Amino acid sequence: MPDGGKEMDILNAIDELSGNYTFREQRAGNESLSDFWSNTSKTQLLGVLLAITGNFLISISLNIQKYAHLRLACQANEKPYYTSKLWWCGIILMGLGELGNAAAYGFAPAALIAPLGCVSVIGSAFISVLFLKETMRAADMLGGTLTIAGTYLLVTFAPNVTQELTATKIQNYLISWQFLIYVILEIIIFCILLYFYKRKDVKHIVVLLTMVALLASLTIISVKAVAGMITFSAKGKMQLTYPIFYIMSIIMVTSCVFQVKFLNQAMQLYNATIVVPINFVFFTASAIIAGVIFYQEFQGAALLSVFMFLFGCLLSFLGVFVITRNRKEEHLQVPYIDCGHIPGKKIIDKIQLDSNSLSYGTLHDEDDWTRAQS
Repeated sequence: MPDGGKEMDILNAIDELSGNYTFREQRAGNESLSDFWSNTSKTQLLGVLLAITGNFLISISLNIQKYAHLRLACQANEKPYYTSKLWWCGIILMGLGELGNAAAYGFAPAALIAPLGCVSVIGSAFISVLFLKETMRAADMLGGTLTIAGTYLLVTFAPNVTQELTATKIQNYLISWQFLIYVILEIIIFCILLYFYKRKDVKHIVVLLTMVALLASLTIISVKAVAGMITFSAKGKMQLTYPIFYIMSIIMVTSCVFQVKFLNQAMQLYNATIVVPINFVFFTASAIIAGVIFYQEFQGAALLSVFMFLFGCLLSFLGVFVITRNRKEEHLQVPYIDCGHIPGKKIIDKIQLDSNSLSYGTLHDEDDWTRAQS
């Protein structure tokens, strides 16, 4: 009996030690997992803050540039816009904003950063009310509310994945079968659209902005790759010596140049209130698809999270459409524009709108105006 009691005591002690070890191991594992998610969330939050700040600076810069053009138009001796210090301040702010956007891709998924471009749209709408004394519409309030709600859902349900983008990993992504299929399809679609654009002279807004979106997907992939390698190099593991870094840099610059070309063509042919919301939707969709296919950002994500993220995108799209809708028609409600500040014209001179076109009519000649008054 005594020996049996001793054996029982030894077994109990072993079980207790084993239980304590298992508990400590589980607790350590939970703490390690908690630290991982905490660090991931902090890194992703930094990317979100950079994107929001960058887009807000862009909205400020657009209003400053617009204000500079208005001031120059009111001067007796009209000067080129690039001589205005105020205009250059706007350009510098835009550069800083775009730099913040590019840096954000190094800290957060592309599927999250791209939709945050709606911040610049609602920012411009509200800043123009304060800075340019434009009228606040009910549509602006509704659109802003929808966009803010969509942004909240985007940030909350975005894929919580922070990748360390090394040169080797990007090379592996480039030769993955899903990306190769995606690139081949994109090239085929782009060539077809380019054929209709060049040979058939088809300049429909959907054709132009689809080409912009196809180029934008390459821009997003390359910008995130470059930003990720620079961020990883800043941590002490140099990636800038690999050829892939310079290849992605060339793709980034080239795609940006042609993207701006087709976007400017769309802006010349169509009103900004049409181009801005459609381009935002196409650009965001292409960025999300690029993130899903190239960087596999939604891999392992819950179905509910994916649904809520897409619902947030939809709310942001609706908000942008509501804000930009009918802005042009409101401006055209004014039948005459005072030309008191136009050189060589008196205050009584006016520009009358041409009801049969989207452009303004001609200035009345002073002699014709005098004869009409007599």
